[in-house]
Amino acid sequence: MNPIVTYPGRAFRAVMDPSANPLQHLHIAQRFQIMCVLGIMWTTIFCLGAGAWLYYGELMAFHILTAFGALVTGSTFRSASSQTKTYRDYPREDGTARYDDVWGAS
Repeated sequence: MNPIVTYPGRAFRAVMDPSANPLQHLHIAQRFQIMCVLGIMWTTIFCLGAGAWLYYGELMAFHILTAFGALVTGSTFRSASSQTKTYRDYPREDGTARYDDVWGAS
């Protein structure tokens, strides 16, 4: 198939599919929370950009907001792809539980 036709689908999966994006190494609840925050951020960016365009008539504010959103999303994906350990992977030196864990993990 033509690469031009398949690129939008691959780009969409790389950002929105939790089994394909860099957040795949995180716990499912953390993935959901991060994707919700990123979704709210992008909604705010596009609403502010549309409002700035209607009020000022210039697109510079929209471009700055979009660049800021891309920077935050990229840094979030980069830090999530390299960070795969949680506090449970670093036990305390004295062998006791780090927190009062009701599920029995140490």
